[in-house]
Amino acid sequence: MHMARINGKTKLAGVVGNPLGHSLSPAMHNAVYEQLGLDWVYVPLEVKDEMGLRRFFALAPSLPFVGFNITMPFKQAAMELCDEVAMAANMAGAVNAVHVVDGRLVGYNTDGRGLLEALQLEASFEPAGKDVVIVGAGGAAGAAFVAFLLGRAASVTVVNRDPIRADELVERLRPNLGPVRAASTSTAGAEEAVRTADLIVNATPAGMRLDDESPIPVEWVGPGQVVYDMVYGRTEPTRLVAGARQHGATAIDGLGMLVCQGATAVDIWNDSKQTRTPRETMRAAAEAALAARRTEQ
Repeated sequence: MHMARINGKTKLAGVVGNPLGHSLSPAMHNAVYEQLGLDWVYVPLEVKDEMGLRRFFALAPSLPFVGFNITMPFKQAAMELCDEVAMAANMAGAVNAVHVVDGRLVGYNTDGRGLLEALQLEASFEPAGKDVVIVGAGGAAGAAFVAFLLGRAASVTVVNRDPIRADELVERLRPNLGPVRAASTSTAGAEEAVRTADLIVNATPAGMRLDDESPIPVEWVGPGQVVYDMVYGRTEPTRLVAGARQHGATAIDGLGMLVCQGATAVDIWNDSKQTRTPRETMRAAAEAALAARRTEQ
């Protein structure tokens, strides 16, 4: 949105987290609001800690917010602060989008839907009947697990350095599994599951720093597999993505998921349900912001 257009009726949206200095969300959202003719503005809302998060949640209903996103490290803490939580967010144990409706805060998790949409768009991958490995056991892994349950995967294996956390995630979702087979293992014991998987998803932060190792040995990955790394925004591919490509797999970074989860949040906030938020506008804005950041470095 052009600043000159901000007026007394402009509605607020934003992203709550810490740190937010490198967030692509303001660029993506403001570009698409302008295209859709929405009198909204999207800003970074950095809070220091959970006390700051509580204060923000207490204030938000009395401010002109349509909604806001939640990012690391507050996705799990935000769930308890909502007045109502949608089913997928409840199952995932994390909220990444909040809709402000008549002073009530309704929590959603659009990460899982964003992941499925990105996989379909970028790799023509549908989870139904497929064997999936998720590396990680935090909020992002929970959202991915729920997405694959709802997408009727044949099996989901959760791999984590700390196998107890992987067990906890599987056990928490066991009542919702239906016909989906689920297992958990340590990273060291994951070789067979990774080698036989149709899809491997990295839901850990490994790869966010340039010198980060791959969260799993790339030698385990090969042709015919899809590797999705939720990490995005690097100047070069993560070691997981680069290694998977070298071994013949289709490997994709997390920018598409960021775009699709953000667009899904706008779909929820926008009362004009016949308008689907244009994903390509948000992607172009995110890529332009990344390119600008690289020239500054």
